[in-house]
Parts: sequence; C-alpha cells; structure tokens
Amino acid sequence: MNNKSHLDTVSAAGLLVAMGIIYGDIGTSPLYTLRAIIGPTATIKADVIRGAISCVFWTLTLQTTIKYVILILRADNRGEGGIFALYALIRRHARWLTVPAIIGGAALLADGIITPPISVSSAVEGLRLLYPTISDGLIIQIVIGILTILFLIQSFGTSVVGTAFGPIMLVWFIMLGTLGALQIVQAPAILSALNPYYAWWLLAEYPGGFWLLGSVFLCTTGAEALYSDMGHCGRANIRVSWVFVKTCLLLNYFGQGAWLLSQAGQSLQDRIPFYAIMPSWFLTIGIFIATAATVIASQALITGSFTLISEAIRLNFWPKVQLRYPSAQKGQLYVPSINFLLWSGCVGVVLYFRESAHMEAAYGLAITLTMLMTTLLMSYYLYTHKYQAWWVVLFLTIYLGLEGSFLVANLIKFPHGGWVSVLIGSIIAGVMYIWLQAFRIKLRLTEYVRIDQYTQAIKELSRDISIPKYATHIVFMSNAARQSEIESKIIYSIFQKRPKRADIYWFVHVDITDDPYTMEYKVNTIAPDDAYKVTFRLGFRVEQRINLFFRKVIEDMVRNKEVDITSRYESLSRQNVIGDFRFVVLEKFLSFENELPPVERFIMNIYFSIKSVTTPEARWFGLDSSSVKVEKVPLVIRPVENVQLKRITS
Repeated sequence: MNNKSHLDTVSAAGLLVAMGIIYGDIGTSPLYTLRAIIGPTATIKADVIRGAISCVFWTLTLQTTIKYVILILRADNRGEGGIFALYALIRRHARWLTVPAIIGGAALLADGIITPPISVSSAVEGLRLLYPTISDGLIIQIVIGILTILFLIQSFGTSVVGTAFGPIMLVWFIMLGTLGALQIVQAPAILSALNPYYAWWLLAEYPGGFWLLGSVFLCTTGAEALYSDMGHCGRANIRVSWVFVKTCLLLNYFGQGAWLLSQAGQSLQDRIPFYAIMPSWFLTIGIFIATAATVIASQALITGSFTLISEAIRLNFWPKVQLRYPSAQKGQLYVPSINFLLWSGCVGVVLYFRESAHMEAAYGLAITLTMLMTTLLMSYYLYTHKYQAWWVVLFLTIYLGLEGSFLVANLIKFPHGGWVSVLIGSIIAGVMYIWLQAFRIKLRLTEYVRIDQYTQAIKELSRDISIPKYATHIVFMSNAARQSEIESKIIYSIFQKRPKRADIYWFVHVDITDDPYTMEYKVNTIAPDDAYKVTFRLGFRVEQRINLFFRKVIEDMVRNKEVDITSRYESLSRQNVIGDFRFVVLEKFLSFENELPPVERFIMNIYFSIKSVTTPEARWFGLDSSSVKVEKVPLVIRPVENVQLKRITS
C-alpha cells in the first residue's frame, strides 16, 4: 500500500485534520512560555520583553519553520515521518546511528509524560482568576481527573473524538490571534521586537540572559510532532496550515508582550500573561477553550507515543507488548501497557510538582535531546542522499549550534526538576538499549542449518505410520531470514524432543521492512506436498496477524493448485475435509549452562525478566491460542567449558 499519494496534496479536510492532530503541543505553548521567561518575582523591563519576544519569533522561524516545516518534512519514509522512520531510512549505512535514534526516541516518550500535566495544569489554573479562593488541592484533583478520563477513553479509540479536534483547535487559534491582535493595536511598539538585535542583546549583553533560552525553548517544543505526524496529515497540509498557525501564535506572543510592556516596573506575581490579555467577560469562555485545547494536545502526544512504541517494537528497540487497533481508521492504535505507564507518569508528575510553574523546570530538557538527535540523523540522511557537502555541513553547524545552546541553557533546570525528565528518558533508553543488545546477542549466536540436509528425513517421518500423527499441517515460526536455512532448535523439536509427524511441514518467517506499510509474501517449496517455507515481508507499522495472513497464503496456493490441504486420513479425505493446522512457537529461556561475561549476563537477565511479563510470542504473532503449541527451549549463548569432574571408584 503506497501512502505517498496524499503527501503533497492540499485539501480542506486535510488542513482541518492537521489543525487537530499535530499543533496541540506547540499551539498551547502561549499558556506558559512568557510566564516562564519573565518569572513571577523579577521586575518587568521593556528591553527584556522585546528581547524575549524577539527570541520567540526567531526560534519559531529558524527551528520550527525552516528546520522542520521546510527541510525535515522532505525526509519521508513512504509518507511516514518521525525519528524512527528517519532512522529506518538510513540505518543500513552505519551501526552507530542506533545511538541517536534510541536517545531521541526515549526523550520523545519522556516528553509525552511531562507535556499533558503542564498543558492541562496551565489551563485549569486559570480557574484562580474566577475563584481566587480555590485551593491548590482542588486544582490538582481536577487536573488528575481530566488526565484520568483522557487515558481511560484511549481503549475505545479516538475516531469519534478526533472529528471534533480540528474545529476546536481552529477556534483556539482564532482566539489566540484575535486576543493578541487587540493588544498589539493598543501598543504597536512591541512590533519592534521583530528586529533580531533585541534577541542578540538579551542573550549576549543582558546579565544572565543566555540562560533564559531554556524558557524560550518552550515555544517550539511541539515542533517534533509536525514531523512525527506527517503520515496522518500529509506534508503539503502541514506546510500550508503552519502559515495560519504560526501567524496566530505570533500575534498572541506579541499581544502578551504588548501587555507586559504596560506592566514595566512591576512583577507578575500570580498573574498569567495569557489570561491577562483576555477581557474579564471572556475569561470563563477562554478557560474552557484553553482546557479543551490542552486535552487535545495531550491526546495527540498519547497517540504519538503509541505510534512510537509500535515502531520501536518493529525495530527491536522495545519488548513485544500487546497492540490493539480500536478501529480500521489509519493511525488508530492502542497500547494498554504504555497507556498505563503514561497515566502513572503523568499523575506522578502532577503530585510531585503540584503546579505548572514548577513543571516548567522539567519541561524542555528531554525534547531538546530529541531535536539534537533528529539533526544528527537528518544530516546523515542528507549525506547519504547525495546532497552537496557544504549544504550538509551548513545544516549541521547551524542546528547543532542552535540546539546545543538550548540544551546548555536547559541544563540550569536540571536540579530544579529537569532531572525528572532525564531520569524518565534514561530508563526508557536503558530498556531500548538492553532490548537491542539482547536481540543482537541472540541473533549472532543462534545456530542455523540448511533445510535441504533434512528434506529426506522429513519425508520419511511424514510417512512413518509407527509414529502417531501430531497434526495434518505443522507450522513452525522461524527466525531464519534465508530461504535455505532454519534454526537447529526446530529440527531438534521435529525429530528429538518429541517426533512430530505431519503430512505437510510449514516454516514461517516474518521479515520486518524499513517501509511502514509493506505487505508481501513469498513461498519456497522445499519438498512438494511435504515442506514449504513462507516468508512474510511486513512494514514496521503493520499489525502481525499471522493466522490471518497464513490462511490467505494457503488459499492462494490451493487456488493455484500448488498444494493439497485435504486431510490424508482416508475417511476424511473422501469427505474433502480440510486437515488441521497446528502452530509451534519456540519460546527461549536462559539456560543455566551458560558462561557469560558480566555485562552480557546482566543484559540477558534483565531481558528475560522483562520478557516474562510482556506479551507471549504466540499472541504477538496474532495466532489462535487453540491451535498453538508453545515449546520452551533453552538458550545456550556460551556453554560452560572446562568442567572439572573427577571420577572415583569407591
């Protein structure tokens, strides 16, 4: 299935979907960005305000518009975007590319735990303007309640709710632009902040100004979502809608700046610039719309996290956890375990920080790492796609310098809460690293044999009536990528563990491709009417429903008269009864007969500990449990050598 047909097509529906899906995070940044830059107690100074607004303008222009909207959206993997899709495009060229991919993916997931609490809290805290006596505890309860409901509805899918996302976000952006424009009309002097001199003055000459970059960065934290969700909306729809979205965002930021100029010499205290520019009669409506927008922003991040995990699984970066598809709509995916982990993390963040002003310290540090890693991968993509060297070096130099500055400035947040996002990201990255290393260890040391060496033995076993028939058709799930090979463990299972006689032996291998939506298969006839090997080539976003796919293969082969699946029991054959199919899945466990270096022993022990609580292999492959036999086989990675045993005679 080719998903690039809509990539460069603009449509009204596509623009509305883009509005609802991808701009939630960056679109709700005006709630807290300027408040974080100015701080609650600092004296408001006109030049600092101009510098801050100038930094916001040029950050959105250089980071979001030029890097993501213009440049990085070019790197699509059959219409799909995101850091793992970019990694899939270039991973064959260098093994070290897994490092930035893992760091970037882990940081993006960590951001998915920080963003919903800070967005929803920032909106709900507007209730203090309507009810000054409202307690902090009640606000926390409301925030946790909204987040809990949001995570509970994930299992039902978001196709129905999703239809309302676009119009609500359209109203949100119109509100942002209108409120900002009204303030600019009253104080047009703020437009002088378009001059980059003010940004340079704030960062280079104002004492401590450079460290404000950590807060300035909050205005562009959702830029990565523009790339990650390209497959949902299309490149052209994103580029066209961004013109409108950026205009509304800038109007609001400049409007807040205009209001702040009027407050020069004072301090913010508990005031929130975003709500301060609203007329008092509009506050209730504004708070309601803001809360709806932050819920949509959180929904988009949750959905993005599900997609990211599904890609990580296909790329051997994450345990094979259960994936559900609530509807046939593209992008509809639900991962129960990740949903619970995200909810737990969000509630923990709310309870620990208690208010959005404190969460700002934890926010931004993780996503800066993701953007840096995307820059590295994109530079390598440009290099491998024959772009001129000077162009690649220029891109790398500008954005390593820019994002490196953001990272350094964000490090000042580390002791004040930034460590939370770093800790979460490190744990996620650790799991990804261990899973990938364990996969490589197993792959390197799994023993394969040539199938043709056992063809005659399989034929004879199939006709040996002295052995009870195990099934008419036995289907073994195999990891052997080569058509001519199979694992020695499968041969052991057929001939030694318990001789398994069948009329036809099937060996099924699943090859995950770098393309997201590939659905192909090929059949290798090992011995006509006795043994076949079927290889599925599935994209990294395709659900592995092997039971269904295998049935389709059999139907095609029967239609082409390549195989006869009628039962070979005489009484059943006369009735044209189809023979039974039995799947055999070999589930490995770490054998005691191993002599491993400490690091590899540590990796494999953690790997099998995690694996014991994740989705079983049979369920992952989408096999019907009633027709599956799971066999435990020991994984002997490095046998113990030089066993000193002494025989005694008495």
